[in-house]
Amino acid sequence: MNGKLFGWLVLVSLLISVGYASTFAVSGAKDTNELYHYSTAVGGSLEYAVILAVVLWIAGSSRGLLALRRPDSWLRAIGLAAGVLLASFVVIEFMLDPFLHGGREQGVVPTHWLPAHAAAFAVNWLVVAGVAPVVEELTYRGLGFSLLLARYGKWAAIVAVGLLFAASHGLVQAFPELATLGSALAWLRWRTGSVYPGMLVHAAFNSIALALVLFEPR
Repeated sequence: MNGKLFGWLVLVSLLISVGYASTFAVSGAKDTNELYHYSTAVGGSLEYAVILAVVLWIAGSSRGLLALRRPDSWLRAIGLAAGVLLASFVVIEFMLDPFLHGGREQGVVPTHWLPAHAAAFAVNWLVVAGVAPVVEELTYRGLGFSLLLARYGKWAAIVAVGLLFAASHGLVQAFPELATLGSALAWLRWRTGSVYPGMLVHAAFNSIALALVLFEPR
């Protein structure tokens, strides 16, 4: 188990290093139209494929480490997931983002809807709201949480996973927002014993952020 934890920490450390290196290497304003390019979806898919391969290699044959199990009660899990989604959205979007402007710092979600690029946007939506939640939940709330829980206990695991998840995005202003979401998802993982509810919340959260673009004036 110590070897698996070490391997996971090495992976996360690399993601954090790459994330912050990319952030500080970029000068000037970010391209807010990235999701209107097919190349963004291709690059993102390849990146997540590599991460997933490493996570599966570290986990080995243990589905338990990835929390790939059904919740004891799907009804209870859905209720908890809905509560986490609502609470996270309110705290992040209405309490933190107006002061931290984390969404603007990330600069990925377009500021305006461009119908001419709808197809590319739809493909990127599948990556952001489909692929990303699955891989990130398996990485942090699956493998990472299981390893940290076994060694340090639930609260240390919840906080650590939230902080490391936030750091891996390589952002400064958005760090508290991402840490809030990451810890909330870790709490949900602990309460349900499954990674699936967190995937649903994560996918819904990302989808809401993307859906808001459709209502922005051109």
